[in-house]
Amino acid sequence: MNTKRIFLRIIAYILVIIGGISFIIPFIWTVSTAFKPDEQIFLFPPKWIPEPPTIKHFKEVFEFIPFGLLYKNTVLLALLNIAGTLFSCPLAAYAFAKLKWPGRDMLFIITLATMMLPPQVTMIPQFLIFRRLGWLNTMLPLWMPSFFGNAFNIFLLRQFFLTLPKELDDAARMDGCSFFDIFWRINLPLIIPAITAVTIFTFMGTWNNFIGPLIYVRSYNAMPLSLGLRMFQEAYSAEWGALMAASLMMILPVIIVFFFLQKYFVQGISLTGLKG
Repeated sequence: MNTKRIFLRIIAYILVIIGGISFIIPFIWTVSTAFKPDEQIFLFPPKWIPEPPTIKHFKEVFEFIPFGLLYKNTVLLALLNIAGTLFSCPLAAYAFAKLKWPGRDMLFIITLATMMLPPQVTMIPQFLIFRRLGWLNTMLPLWMPSFFGNAFNIFLLRQFFLTLPKELDDAARMDGCSFFDIFWRINLPLIIPAITAVTIFTFMGTWNNFIGPLIYVRSYNAMPLSLGLRMFQEAYSAEWGALMAASLMMILPVIIVFFFLQKYFVQGISLTGLKG
């Protein structure tokens, strides 16, 4: 029995390693192509290590499009969406988890039901609203909705709030703390792993958002990297080295953020839903 279990574990490890290698090969090829001279990009058999490596393609990206402006816009959008999410979602989740008020459970069910609506259903009504407000071709439609909460993030944080002992709230209330003091000083510091997971979700969703900018943005002044990279691909489809360099600069921040915060991300996901 032990021999069979060891054999199955070895097979599982081999499959995981093969899957990991198959997923990382496109990234390695992107990095390699970004540093290759033009004459080595289409060599067969392919040359994985550039000889000699060059940063010419990275310079070309900034010459072809205002890449610095697109990068700044994307970072600004990510920060604004994170700020809006961390402002609205913990407050709503705390109200659903800890406070008792009429219609709470029904409103929470309605909030969860919004997750079942495909984005295509709300796309046209949202566009009409933003057009009436005069927000087209600005960043406002890309970050302002985050200040009104997100059903998935509210659910995630609510489940984490439910795992906190009720005795902490009772003790703080006996000491004279208000509901907001209990939320800010007692509960919020205890859900940092969940907050980190929500922050990573929001950052990655904003950084990779393509449909939103495609609908609302037309000029470089409000355009993020996702849409700018697509326009770059359409205009300079033959510049494979520059395209790989631009793609590498776009995905690198996501990899760095997840690499440094993966422990809190996994902890926030694994501990969510233990109660409630």
